[in-house]
Amino acid sequence: MAQHLAGVRVALTGPRKSKEMSLLVEKMGGIPLVRPAQGTVFLDDRNIRDGLVSWISNPSDWAIFTTGMGIDALFDMAEDMDVAGQLRNVLAESCIAARGYKTVNALRKLKLTPLVRDDDGSTDGLIREFGSHDLTGKKVMLQLHGETAPKLVRWLEEQGATVRQVLPYRHVPPEEAELEQLLDDVLEHKVDAVAFTSGPQVRFLTEYASSQGKLDQLRTAFKEGVVPASVGKVTANAMREEGIEALVVPEEEKMGALIVELGRYFAAHPIGVRRE
Repeated sequence: MAQHLAGVRVALTGPRKSKEMSLLVEKMGGIPLVRPAQGTVFLDDRNIRDGLVSWISNPSDWAIFTTGMGIDALFDMAEDMDVAGQLRNVLAESCIAARGYKTVNALRKLKLTPLVRDDDGSTDGLIREFGSHDLTGKKVMLQLHGETAPKLVRWLEEQGATVRQVLPYRHVPPEEAELEQLLDDVLEHKVDAVAFTSGPQVRFLTEYASSQGKLDQLRTAFKEGVVPASVGKVTANAMREEGIEALVVPEEEKMGALIVELGRYFAAHPIGVRRE
């Protein structure tokens, strides 16, 4: 494997597959530094059960799905509650919107086709594609992953919709010491790149930086030396919302593709060469 990351120090912020990503960084000559910016992601059984009961007893006009993993969790729980057939029937009678190709694929397995889907994997793309659909007075059930989506909820409510949310998973922040170490590494340029694999990782880091009065310094560090990298468009959009522009985003939303794309970036922009 080409040594495109020779000598490059890469901070890995995702707890999932950190060993595999570290090995790939090493194979490309880089130095992996595991710096979790996200704690455990766990299934919130109570939220799912309550959400399913509400959904089936009071069907919505629109169902908006944002993650394939979330859809799988909903239907796994529905099977456990013996209401999977009822849930699918409710969805078949609803208008469906989806964000992200993994979400669309999960719906396809259930023989469900979205009427609206994003054009770029982002919340903004989903909003754009709603286009001429009138949401006035409509009931919307919004499936999220592990965090709220205030921008999307606000937009839906501005269109006159009533929004209910179900979050199958819940993200927990890491220990403060881990965020402190990552922040110091970025601000002191002890890392050359930071690889983000989810929106919550970005938000936990920026919220911590803000609490320390160092958010502007963090944003400056990402503009002036430390390369911010994203696993895909959704995470890149979350970074943008926090004032950080991802310089590396692979076409294929996979962790391995992220490291390979990061290698291509450093092959074209060696350390020590000023970025334009």
